[in-house]
Amino acid sequence: MIASQKSVNLEWDSAGSPDAPTAPDSLKEAGLTLQFLSDLILRTLYVKGSMLGIDLARFICLPFKVIEDALKFLKDEKTIEVAGGDLIGRVSYRFNLTELGRKRAHDSMKACQYVGPAPVPIDDYVEQTYRQAVTGINCSPEPLRAAFAHLVIKEELFNAIGPAIVSGRSVFIYGPPGNGKTAIARSIGEFMNNSGGEIYVPYAFLAEDGIVTLYDKAVHQAVDIEANERIEDNEATIRRLLNSGTVDARWVRIRRPVIVTGGELNLDMLDLRYNPVANFYQAPLHIKANGGIFLIDDFGRQLCSPKELLNRWILPLEDRHDFLTLSSGKKFEVPFEQLIIFSTNLDPKDLVDDAFLRRIRHKVGIEAPTRDIYEKIFNSVVKRLGMNPCKEAVDYLYERYYDRGRTTRASDCRDLLEIVQSICRFRRQPVHLTRDLMAESSASFISEF
Repeated sequence: MIASQKSVNLEWDSAGSPDAPTAPDSLKEAGLTLQFLSDLILRTLYVKGSMLGIDLARFICLPFKVIEDALKFLKDEKTIEVAGGDLIGRVSYRFNLTELGRKRAHDSMKACQYVGPAPVPIDDYVEQTYRQAVTGINCSPEPLRAAFAHLVIKEELFNAIGPAIVSGRSVFIYGPPGNGKTAIARSIGEFMNNSGGEIYVPYAFLAEDGIVTLYDKAVHQAVDIEANERIEDNEATIRRLLNSGTVDARWVRIRRPVIVTGGELNLDMLDLRYNPVANFYQAPLHIKANGGIFLIDDFGRQLCSPKELLNRWILPLEDRHDFLTLSSGKKFEVPFEQLIIFSTNLDPKDLVDDAFLRRIRHKVGIEAPTRDIYEKIFNSVVKRLGMNPCKEAVDYLYERYYDRGRTTRASDCRDLLEIVQSICRFRRQPVHLTRDLMAESSASFISEF
């Protein structure tokens, strides 16, 4: 592993987001060796073709003065040549591979095909992740209520969710199906994503000489990255790539991630994904969730057993770090800094033992709604669908089903009213909720086998 010589600048601003890591002034501060950077430049020119110095620095996400020594080394080694330039200086030179350079680049591609932003040392990644942990977010009732405004929940339930978020530890949300467990978990995610501040993740990090890609457009929401690229002209880019004290472009500013997985989750997805041809790795989902939320929906119905999954996580949940293994067999430590939410329809005692339940700090039960809550949910869906209020429709449901033993489900409101809407659309008539339409809708939806 290449140890970093530069401490990461991670002061927090008033919005609860860390300051940007500062760009390195040298290879030593970047935590890279001359050989590593030289190989990355050769592979980049091999894949991208000839490039201006400014474009090469921008692509690798390092200041030009950091890559300048590597360019000089490669030129002295006769693996690259300068095709031209102008008065701006070496930053405007156009660099090409020589025949020897193409051979060296080809050999480097056999060893590793990674081409992209230079990785940060794992020491910097670990330090940053711990400093922007979920326990550092500001969570108070007002912004949290905004994320739950579309839901009807009891005050005691809301008061249980808030401390769970503040703890940044782990939450077990359980209860019968159809009563909003997933909706509540996703609302926590919405709060985290929109009100939890922003964090920085690297495009990739370097661990035990292995490159691990981390930033993932599929799960990470970058903040203004495209807008900044459109606004910044070449002159501004040159200033950024030449000056000291600028932002380290190897890091991406993102909203706190919210990663959701369900029945498809298996143990392999919690390990590094290795590409044996390209010879670099992709970080697993739970590592991409660091600084945010990892939601395991429908827990207990995964491809692996709950016991296997929880045994894999019992120490990370306790110690707040995990170990990943490279193809060479070497292990390295990474932070396990996320709010992990287990959502299940099953009884937690049937899934896990007391030892594991003790490690889950918060257990939040979601019970079937009482009639007053049910009516509030029903009326909110009526309003959302643009229907007319109809107390007789609810009366029918209780008389026909709920008072006769069927357990109320919050999801029944949405499902039944959307069927009413479909019936009216099919008949080409205005949607006007009535007791008869609810009877027809429920007959279609509720099984009485």
